[in-house]
Amino acid sequence: ETTSGSSLDGDIRIVLDAGHGGIDAGVTGVNTGVRESDLNLLYVRKLEKLLSDAGFKIILTRNSDAGLYGLANKNRKRKDMQKRKEIILDANPSLVISIHMNKYALKSRRGAQVFYNKENSNSKLFANCIQKQLNDMPESSRSCSSLAGDYYILKCSEVPSIIIECGFLSNEEDEANLISSEYQDDFVYTIFKGIISYFTEIN
Repeated sequence: ETTSGSSLDGDIRIVLDAGHGGIDAGVTGVNTGVRESDLNLLYVRKLEKLLSDAGFKIILTRNSDAGLYGLANKNRKRKDMQKRKEIILDANPSLVISIHMNKYALKSRRGAQVFYNKENSNSKLFANCIQKQLNDMPESSRSCSSLAGDYYILKCSEVPSIIIECGFLSNEEDEANLISSEYQDDFVYTIFKGIISYFTEIN
């Protein structure tokens, strides 16, 4: 008997977290000024459709442009993150995937990177499954390794949880890809393949 829908023939629930939102736009594109928060939600919605069509039950931490801090005027970021944790715990999911866009002072830095909590071996396995698929994308500029990270969203539960930094909005090539609808579809399908790969590994 399994819990949290951890068997492929069970009710597998996946939380998709679109980072930022509301007054917190995250980073912006070097050429277009595109907001990270908007792209995060766009990628999450595309991934939601793909996974839902495949039979997974999907829970979103946010499904609009708004943040999750309610009417708070103070400590918005903390309240926002606490609400995300509450949604994750209530969902009792099998996996948590948080979608973000990256930025770096060195404009040549590019590529997708996956972060995980080093204290959770299944999170590391999950991150590696996703990273391997992302590195195989034709547009991948270099092979990245999944990285241990000390992030709140990765520690909300014992569930395998990852942050996918989809690319660098500070890099012109990455930005052009990240705002392309065709690339977005390819990217989320690549994440989908990584998820299937993970479940194959653990079963």
